[in-house]
Amino acid sequence: MTNNLTITWIASSFFIGFVIYLLPKLSRTLSLGLALLSAGYSVQIFLMASPLDVQLIQLLDNFGVTLIVDQLSGFFILTNALVTIAVILYCWQTNKKAFFYMQIVILHGSVNATFICADFISLYVALEVISIASFLLIAYPRSDRSIWVGLRYLFVSNTAMLFYLVGAVLVYQANNSFQFTGLLDSPPEAIALIFLGLLAKGGIFVSGLWLPLTHSESETPVSAMLSGVVVKAGVFPLVRCALMLEEIDPIVRFFGVSTALLGVGYAVFEKDTKRMLAFHTISQLGFVLAAPIVAGFYALTHGLVKSALFLIAGILPSRNFKELQYKPIDTPIWIALVIASFSISGFPLLSGFGAKVLTTKNLLPWQAIAMNIAALGTAISFAKFIFLPHKKLVLRHDNQFKADSNTAGEIDGQKKIQSGFWWAMVILLGGLIGANIFYYEAYTLENIVKPLVTIAIGWLTYLLIFKKLVIKLPRASEKFDHLIGIMSLILILLFWIIWARSQYSI
Repeated sequence: MTNNLTITWIASSFFIGFVIYLLPKLSRTLSLGLALLSAGYSVQIFLMASPLDVQLIQLLDNFGVTLIVDQLSGFFILTNALVTIAVILYCWQTNKKAFFYMQIVILHGSVNATFICADFISLYVALEVISIASFLLIAYPRSDRSIWVGLRYLFVSNTAMLFYLVGAVLVYQANNSFQFTGLLDSPPEAIALIFLGLLAKGGIFVSGLWLPLTHSESETPVSAMLSGVVVKAGVFPLVRCALMLEEIDPIVRFFGVSTALLGVGYAVFEKDTKRMLAFHTISQLGFVLAAPIVAGFYALTHGLVKSALFLIAGILPSRNFKELQYKPIDTPIWIALVIASFSISGFPLLSGFGAKVLTTKNLLPWQAIAMNIAALGTAISFAKFIFLPHKKLVLRHDNQFKADSNTAGEIDGQKKIQSGFWWAMVILLGGLIGANIFYYEAYTLENIVKPLVTIAIGWLTYLLIFKKLVIKLPRASEKFDHLIGIMSLILILLFWIIWARSQYSI
């Protein structure tokens, strides 16, 4: 693999996006081809003997672009490729216009760019392109609701990136360089500002409470992209900094634990399927940050699972868990739902098991109890899906489903399933099985028993307690006028943590 190949691969996303605009009839084929190219590129990364360090110094001094391609990048790029392929196949038989596929391609390319960036200014450019492409996809239906949700996302994202940009300037002022390694010699306020921008962009801790509304109210394929890969564009730089700078690692781990608990705390009480999945995206990003050394494998597993779950949630007869108790799901769809839920809960034979075992083995002692609680909360949350009623439904001539049993009557709200949905499930759920090769050593008796016990306790807790609860948590912190204030509070917290640590180590 050469530097020219990496540069050509990154540039191809934006070139193909332009070509799609000129040749709209080829939009699906070109976008699928690009995603397959990224998948092939990620495979090449895993075959490399050593990391590829690309430095493009195009301007004076150290004001240039620095790229690093290694196995960590490979996991995130592979996640982006597989999720994008699945989303394109899901949309293949729909009436999506070329504009939709163009934005998918641009989003795909800019997310990939964040996975190889090693300097703050090129990362800033990539993150801003992600914001614009995400906004256009969220607002694609052009309804009043979608436009408002998109503008809300864009405003919060741009505000966070203003903080980030000020921090990046302070890093350059201290080091005459925008490279990630300059963070160590920068003043505490620079680190705090950059981290605030990345925490908000990645949906981490309370600064990420914009995420539930945005992800739950977007169209199904867009939700899958947002939760599967887009939020990881904010998480990846935090992981990279934690691995490059030992002093940053405890800060990243702290927010990982806090995020895992916050997200799962909301998810166990949530009665809306898509909002529950969105809160669990927050929680699972905490798992990614809690053990940076194995973040790539966990990110791959989470991206595949969460994309599959959002695509499945989009075809369920209702978003309300209470209503779903009285509206049986078609058995094949329920099986797909259970497979994904098993994986994210840590059930053996699926890569979620290996990811959780590997993460647990790389936790520090002070993290163990909190992350075990988060794992238990995950089992409780996804028991809501696993214990939903299901029946074998048959398609009538009017494209409505009815149950095989004559006593069940017609099942309202079921949607006709396109073949693209099943191809997407093959990619995503098949990926969960195939990804076991990355950590097959996890399959020991000791490692298998603990997750099974945790899952069993979670299921019992759900059936005996949480299934009967009607607690509804307040949404005040998610309101638009509170989100910016929350950023200010997080900035103060970050500055205090970094300043306190700087007295001893930094």
